[in-house]
Amino acid sequence: MVDNDKAGHLLLALQNGDAEAFTAVYKAYWYDMFLVAYRKLRNKEAAEEIVQDIFLRLWRERDTLRIENLNYYLFSAVRYEVIDYIRTKGRTFENLDDYGSIEGMQDLNTENQLALDELLRVIDECLHILPEKTQEIFRLHKLEYWPISRIAVRFGLSEKAVEYHLTKSVRVVRTYLKEVMILLLAASGLF
Repeated sequence: MVDNDKAGHLLLALQNGDAEAFTAVYKAYWYDMFLVAYRKLRNKEAAEEIVQDIFLRLWRERDTLRIENLNYYLFSAVRYEVIDYIRTKGRTFENLDDYGSIEGMQDLNTENQLALDELLRVIDECLHILPEKTQEIFRLHKLEYWPISRIAVRFGLSEKAVEYHLTKSVRVVRTYLKEVMILLLAASGLF
């Protein structure tokens, strides 16, 4: 975190499209914001995703946002995103019969369905570098919401082994998606 004067200068430079100012803001705030989100959620992946989304929105909307205090804005954004996450995504999916798969969602409008299809395509593309069993475990848990215990029974593995495969696959997918996002931002002239 930075003092208010420096934050004000960084904010002004950021609003003028200065990518170095954005990088400085990111480096100064990312970890503290992550800790706030993680303390509330106790979910590393969700906390990282929330913080990444806030920074992506900050960059995309930098010239239209009316921010007076950068510290207050960023940490308020974390608080509201955590609340939203808990409200909409916070439930754990313990029984496949109670919840449909991600591909079975019926309420999506055409634009959201296209975005979801593209996201699934990109995820599928990056999963191909993983061993087949790791790919399948990722798909069952993350896309079809199978609980770890059910996956362990299916593959004859311990729950710890399933968690290992999930950690490995999530790390690969997250890295790949970050690289794709950076390329998209660069290609669109936003970064």
